[in-house]
Order: sequence, then structure tokens, then C-alpha cells
Amino acid sequence: MNSSPLHGRHIVITRPTGQAGKLTGLIKEAGGEVVSFPLIEIAPLDNYQAFEEVMSSLNAFDWAIFISSNAVQNAMPLVSKLKLPSHLKFAAIGPSTAAELSKFGIQNTLIPKDRFDSESLLALPEMQAVNNQKVMIFRGVGGREMLADTLKSRGAEVHFAECYQRINPQKDLSTITMLSQQGELDAIVITSSEAMRHLLAMANNQEWLKNVKLCVNHARIAEETNQLGLNVHVATVPGDEAMLACLIKALIKLKQ
Repeated sequence: MNSSPLHGRHIVITRPTGQAGKLTGLIKEAGGEVVSFPLIEIAPLDNYQAFEEVMSSLNAFDWAIFISSNAVQNAMPLVSKLKLPSHLKFAAIGPSTAAELSKFGIQNTLIPKDRFDSESLLALPEMQAVNNQKVMIFRGVGGREMLADTLKSRGAEVHFAECYQRINPQKDLSTITMLSQQGELDAIVITSSEAMRHLLAMANNQEWLKNVKLCVNHARIAEETNQLGLNVHVATVPGDEAMLACLIKALIKLKQ
């Protein structure tokens, strides 16, 4: 294989500012050109009163589940000021989130073994034996309900601790459409369903989007594009290396 498999390829990354560094480096090492175009921006809440009220009852909970590194970064500076109950157990959506928790002295965090998503977390035995337990889910405003709904169906009492908000910092897609018109847009990396919805809403069925490879990191995100005739490729496993492999496979015709 060419030592620079992405040479001459232009790739847009839609991750939040500050969360695309590793993938950007990998793409550049593979010879690609990267354009940062965040479709999600992580922002603090305008008011933390509701969050602080929820935290006042944390001693009564059995589990604290963090659904992202963003949740840890925005919640734990406040939570760590409290005297945490010794019985409180922690769970995280994946190793990156658990690593963030470790920075605040939280060890032995429960995480999924294979894929790092709500479904995999729910498959763990500990998350199936939650009858009569109280669970606090730390997340951004308006996150997915599936995790909470499933835990409730298993007999848990579930509360949300919403500690940040996600906004779309882009007003339009002029930056991307200009690249497309210049023949300098080969792929777009989308790593959240919300970012995909922003992209589709702003593109509004424009034909140019059908000529671009969309590389996503979860089959759930690909579902947003069903019946739109778009060229979507799903990374086989989590992680930036897997996304790089997805891009190479999507953009380069490998010799058999």
C-alpha cells in the first residue's frame, strides 16, 4: 500500500473543537488534507441551579453513569466538591470517559467490553441487576432516552444530571459546498447522530452531498441517512485508528 494512502484527499471533520486532534494527526500522517468544520460545540449550561439541586440528593443513589467525556469534564469539577458516598458505583460509556473520571480519583469504573455505547453498557450483568436501585445519568441537555428507559424497565429509579449543552456553531454549509465545487471534498467524518442531523438539515437534500463519502463511527448514525441515497461508510470498531481505516477503505480502491 502507498505509504501515503490519503494523498490528495480532502477530509472534513465535524467533531467539536478540541476533540479532533488525534484523528487529524492520523489523517495528515496518511497524506490527507483536513478541514475542521465542527457541527457540535460543547458549552456550559447557562444556569447550574437545577444541576446543583440534583446533586444535593446524590448520597441516595447507587450508580452514577457518565455517558461521555464531556459529561465528566462539565460535572466532576462540581461533583468532586461534594463528599461522595462510599457505596456509590460509577459506570462510563467507554475507556476514554473512564480515563477522565480517573483524573478526579474515580477508579474501578464499569465500562463495556467491546463497543462503547449505551447498548453495550446495558448488556453488562451489573446493568441488568438494577431492580430497586437508584441511578443518576450524567449527560448533556436532551440526550438519548434509551439508556434511561431500559434501566427503568429493569426496575431502576433513574434521574438525569444534565451538565452541559450542545449547540451547532455553523450558520450554513458554505465552507463545505465551496470545497465541493472546487473538487476538494472527498469525505466528511461524522461521529454523532446530532451532528448528522445538523448536516442533513443544512444540506437540505442538496445533490452534492451524494457525491461525498460520509464516514461514521456507529451504525446508529448511519440510520439517520436511510433512504436518502447517501454514500455512508461505518467504522468496524470504535477509535480514531478505526476511523482512519474506514476513510482509507472508503476512498482508496485497494488492490486485491
